[in-house]
Amino acid sequence: MSEPLVAFVIIFPIIASVVPLAASFVRDKVGWSVAAAVLGVNLAAVSYVAYGFFVGGTIRHELGGVPIPHGIEVVVDGLSVLVMLLVAVVAFGTLFFTRVAGPRSNAFYSAYLLLTGGLLGVTLTGDLFNLYVFLEITGLAAYALIATKGDGKSAYAALKYMLVGTVGASLYLIGVAYVFIATGTLNMQDLSVRLAEVGHSETLVLASFGFIVAGLAVKSALYPVHSWQPDAYAAAPYGVAGYVSALVSTVSAYVLGRVVLSVYTVDFLAANVTVASALVYFGALSIVAGSVLAVAQKDVRRMLAYSSVSQFGLIVAAFGIANAAAVFGAVIQLVGHAVMKGALFLGAGILAYKIGAKTVYDYEGVAARLPYTSAGFATLALALVGVPPAVGFIGKWYVGLGAVQEGFWVVAVVIFASTLLTLAYVLRLVDRMYFGRRAAPEETRIPFADGGSAKRVTTGMVVLVGVAAAVSVALGPAASWIEGLLRLEEVME
Repeated sequence: MSEPLVAFVIIFPIIASVVPLAASFVRDKVGWSVAAAVLGVNLAAVSYVAYGFFVGGTIRHELGGVPIPHGIEVVVDGLSVLVMLLVAVVAFGTLFFTRVAGPRSNAFYSAYLLLTGGLLGVTLTGDLFNLYVFLEITGLAAYALIATKGDGKSAYAALKYMLVGTVGASLYLIGVAYVFIATGTLNMQDLSVRLAEVGHSETLVLASFGFIVAGLAVKSALYPVHSWQPDAYAAAPYGVAGYVSALVSTVSAYVLGRVVLSVYTVDFLAANVTVASALVYFGALSIVAGSVLAVAQKDVRRMLAYSSVSQFGLIVAAFGIANAAAVFGAVIQLVGHAVMKGALFLGAGILAYKIGAKTVYDYEGVAARLPYTSAGFATLALALVGVPPAVGFIGKWYVGLGAVQEGFWVVAVVIFASTLLTLAYVLRLVDRMYFGRRAAPEETRIPFADGGSAKRVTTGMVVLVGVAAAVSVALGPAASWIEGLLRLEEVME
């Protein structure tokens, strides 16, 4: 395959993001058509790149032909290939939800394309400073999308996200500066060698690790630096909440794993047992706190947001454990979380648009009125709990297995306890949906993000949720096949 195609999948949506804005001078609301064409082409290109990896292994491309460590490279390997596919598929799928539910302005779709390109850049870059640039592109686009609802609540949530995200990015950049001072390079592959030469226990190296992890923890919404996420998800339009919840923090959690495994490496964790244990237990704290906070919520979107805090804690703990089972569990959990959580927000959007169901109490009897959406929503919710054979079970199983193998029994217990807590709030919701005696009144129906009647909820929107539910179940039995394709041992060498 052509290696420059790896760079194309990043650059194409970023450059194309100016087209909807430019088109505004000629015609309004052509943004969706432009975005659909761009993301359709990009999905085909991403699929071809992924095929190239599955057939031939790791793909590296030096931008502008400048060799590393002086140039910037993009990398497709076992850790990034599924996340790359995830970004392309979710971006393309969620686009069809926004076509009806809105917002449908050209500016919205420009930000949408910019966010997609930024996320792909974060996923594929092999350079720490270039990663910072793409994190900032991603953040700016996400702030804009969250504010597109146009009311004070969404503006406040976007401002809070921007301020907290800026702190996270600043912490990350300080860590990058420290690691550059220590090694004189920013290329991830070169850094893994230079850090070993400098010494994994050197103060400057440890400081750089601490700042980078702290910055990415903010971006990933780990407890206790998670407060921006529930506000952002609850205030954004449902289509935006589905897209952002599926990908933005997910990709940030992936980056944390990328830095730990590819830059500092397993040898760093072995040389600094206290640091590795702190990362694991920090993740475990987030698992418990997120689950407890989710149980306490009445607003469904805030419940789902706090659930994400727990899920990302599980992923970070797995990267701290850093053995083959835990890392594969983290990758599967990343993919599964994006599919399940993104579709749950879209399903919640359909229920809100049609019958005004926004709180747990509003879900009384909704299955009788919207059976197909309710079935998809319930399937996704149970997959989130970890009911076999869904992907939620497989991810937790592998992370728990990895924890036991390394002697982190506390983490295994925490995973079990958090599963019970997740079951508590999911069953409360599903029970009301199917066995509640009251349905949300018709007059509480809420408008779409840019106005319009909720009667326009389409079959395609419901099918999108149903397909995601089917994928969340199918990914579980496919996990062993996927594990063989990824060759994660090459990443962890």
